[in-house]
Amino acid sequence: MATKDWAQLAASPLLWTSVTLAAYLAAVWLYRRSGGNPFLVPVLTAVMLVVGVLLASGTPYAVYADGTRLLGFLVGPATVALAVPLFGQIARLKAIWLPLCIALSVGSTAAIGSAVGVAWAMGGSLETLMSLAPKSATMPIAMPVAERFGGLPALAAVAVAITGIVGTIVSRPLLDLLRVKDPAARGFAIGLTAHAIGMARELQSHPGTGAFAALAMGLNGIATALLMPLAVVCFQAFGWL
Repeated sequence: MATKDWAQLAASPLLWTSVTLAAYLAAVWLYRRSGGNPFLVPVLTAVMLVVGVLLASGTPYAVYADGTRLLGFLVGPATVALAVPLFGQIARLKAIWLPLCIALSVGSTAAIGSAVGVAWAMGGSLETLMSLAPKSATMPIAMPVAERFGGLPALAAVAVAITGIVGTIVSRPLLDLLRVKDPAARGFAIGLTAHAIGMARELQSHPGTGAFAALAMGLNGIATALLMPLAVVCFQAFGWL
């Protein structure tokens, strides 16, 4: 294919949208064939496939991002649609709202504090600390929050992705080891720590668990945005900033 023809094809949204969907379908197929191997989480595998295609073709990320705007637009309606499975759990939600609020407070605080504490102990700069602090929030919230407090949005995005992938890999074995069987508890814990990536897997396996994972993801995003100013004051008092 001529260079000019490839440049025109690479600029087409149809190409990169198709590549992304094909990579995800292949990743889902591989995940199912492996019997649900946690190291073959579809998001991780699909990302590796897409990155491989971009590197092999020499395509800049900006071109890929521009070609997948439609998928980015669909994130909004998909997020709103998460209210559907949650509505089916409304009676259970009313009964356990207090434990959920406590878990949210503890989980959000621990996520921010542990990230900043570890990065500070390893000599991280202020930019690094503020980029890692909102790592457990979903990416559309974590990136602007990190930027607001002097962090790097790109580094925050990487931290969020790594947190989600690692959280998804270790969550089920850890919860099984702790003998946590209740779908609400499992889902809320996974959504709180592994946000959208963990939630997506739970929605595929159990509607109840997925519903509470979606709830935790949304609430933790809000809690992270609200807790960050207080956290910064506390970190300054401890001498971390």
